[in-house]
Amino acid sequence: MQRYFVSSEDVKGNIVTIQGDDRHHMANVMRFQPGDKVIICQPDESTHIGAIEHIHVEEITITLLEELDEQKELPITVTVAQGMPKGDKLELIAQKGTELGMHALLPVQMDRSIVKWDGKKEAKKRARLEKIVKEASEQSHRTIIPNILPLISLRELDLQQYDYCLIANETEAKQADHSSTFREVLGKINKNDQILVIIGPEGGFSEKELAFLNHDHVYSIRLGKRILRTETAPLYVLAALSFYFEEWS
Repeated sequence: MQRYFVSSEDVKGNIVTIQGDDRHHMANVMRFQPGDKVIICQPDESTHIGAIEHIHVEEITITLLEELDEQKELPITVTVAQGMPKGDKLELIAQKGTELGMHALLPVQMDRSIVKWDGKKEAKKRARLEKIVKEASEQSHRTIIPNILPLISLRELDLQQYDYCLIANETEAKQADHSSTFREVLGKINKNDQILVIIGPEGGFSEKELAFLNHDHVYSIRLGKRILRTETAPLYVLAALSFYFEEWS
């Protein structure tokens, strides 16, 4: 069944009103008819099967029927702090990260970031990213939509609000005698822990940034023996976390 996310303003009792792009998608792309059923995800993370009642020019009304007991989210909360990459790489990270269970995406301006956002550009980019993660959440049958957080500098990062912080550090991949810090920290993480994954931009981290990130609960990890692109690294970490906590455990 097709899945749609709605805001609290769209729900009155057991009646949901769909407008805008979703209304267009349901009526003109999917060509739904009254009586057809869809899945509706609400802000409180409850999910229902809904039946289409009426299709109007500007809106569609849906009656909520059966509540579903879905367990689709990672048992840990993962925020990706992504050093600002070039081009449309952040859009790829947002889309694929959503599919892999990311809870939030935090764009971070770093010393070696080439891309710069001003206020107007950030608003436009965030709106685009929010659209991407919404569509990816529907496609991958998530029960929540990941948050797109405001752009910050690395030194504004509050490391203390997370239980574990993981830095994808390319220098670790070059060490022949490397011990698997990633494997060790996975064994320490518990259900419901808050995890921050910090990824550098194309040029990697500066020495000053690595010094800033030198804290007790910050772990510098290796993502295999190869050097990964900035857009590949967060997906590697998310895939590993998904496998470990959803399949292996």
